[in-house]
Parts: sequence; structure tokens; C-alpha cells
Amino acid sequence: MCGRLNIIDDMFVQALMEDLRINNSEEMLFSRFKMPTNDISIVREYNGERFLQTASWWLLQQTTYDGFKPSQFTSFNTRYDKLNQPNSAGYVAFRESRCIVIAKGFGETEKSASSTVYHDFVAENAAIAFGGLFREWHHPRTGESCLSCSIITNPPHPDLVPFHSKASPMILPPDELIIDAWLNPNNQQVDMFDELLKPALRHDFEVQQIDKPSLHNPIGQPSKLTPNDFLAGQ
Repeated sequence: MCGRLNIIDDMFVQALMEDLRINNSEEMLFSRFKMPTNDISIVREYNGERFLQTASWWLLQQTTYDGFKPSQFTSFNTRYDKLNQPNSAGYVAFRESRCIVIAKGFGETEKSASSTVYHDFVAENAAIAFGGLFREWHHPRTGESCLSCSIITNPPHPDLVPFHSKASPMILPPDELIIDAWLNPNNQQVDMFDELLKPALRHDFEVQQIDKPSLHNPIGQPSKLTPNDFLAGQ
């Protein structure tokens, strides 16, 4: 799920950064096409301040002689049902280092025995606040530090199943109390986030089938996805 991100610079992305009270919004890494292992911007809170930091979109990193590289274990997404398993990669991060990934849209891929189909989703009159996790890594030889991150995935959303049948992204609601609790690194009462671990798309989307994510050539006409759940748009 959510194997690519659309992080363009538009008025809704800028408005979301302002709503989140980010102090260094000029450092946002913009790109129409971000894929796993790319560097992306995450929103985190430290000492009561919110700011953007650059993180590798692959939560698990492996130490090399002079740096880090993505682990062999796929970790650009973290499944909702792994968050409360003590030995999982996201267990500690879910309690101590939650973040937000801001985007204008995302991409989904649906594979079958005979084909692979790609769709892009762009939020209409909105920007998306994905619920994410991050980890900090320190190199034992060089002293280098780096951040990595993942986006949490929930069960499939009924309206997303035709495009991707396995999962849906965690999209946070524009609720100041929830956002404050999510970004607070001292808040380890994760049971308060149980409702967030249910599928909810929260925005209307323009949906476009494309040939390949790297080329982004449209196939047919775009359609509109209006989520059929009471949380949409809230």
C-alpha cells in the first residue's frame, strides 16, 4: 500500500503546514513522485516545537562501513496490527516517535497474475496528513545520525478495494486535539489512537489510472472518489 507519494507545493499543502505550526516549512522536500527509500520530509515535535526533518522512507536501516542503507526487510509501511506487538519494528516508535507525513496525493498498485495496474490519488481541495513513525540511527564508527520513517497502514477501505485490496493508509483527521496527542513524544497512551487504526480516507480524491509511476502517462479519464464513511472529510 501507498508505495509512492505526491508532495507538490500547492496552497493546500502550505495551509496544512501552517495549521500544524511548523517552524521551518521552507525546508519541505517537494516532488510529484517520491518512492520508498527516497528522502522525504516528516513533521515531528521536540521540546514543544514542530519542525520538518529529512528521513529515509524505509523504517529499518542497516549499518554499513561508512553509513546506512535500507534493510532487506520491507518497512516503508508499518501495519496497524503490528503496532502493539512488542517485538515488531514499530512497537517502540508507535509509543515514542510518531510523526506526520504531509502529501497532496498517493499512489496505489494492484497486482494480479496477469497484470499490474497503477492509480494515483490526489486530494481535492485539501492536503493529506499521514500518520507515520520515525526512528533515529547513530553510526558506531562515524558518529553520523540519520532518521528513517514509515507510514502506518490500516485494513482495506471499502472504497479503495477496487484500486488496492490489501490495505489503506492512516490519514489523520484535522482535529487539533488528536494532532497534538499524536505528535507529543511524551504521550505513550496509545490506546487513545484505537479509532485511528480503522480505515478512513477523510478527503475526496481525484483518481487517475497511469501507465507507470515514473512516466505518469494517464490512461483514460480521471474519476472522483468520495469515501463512503462518516469520517470522510472530518
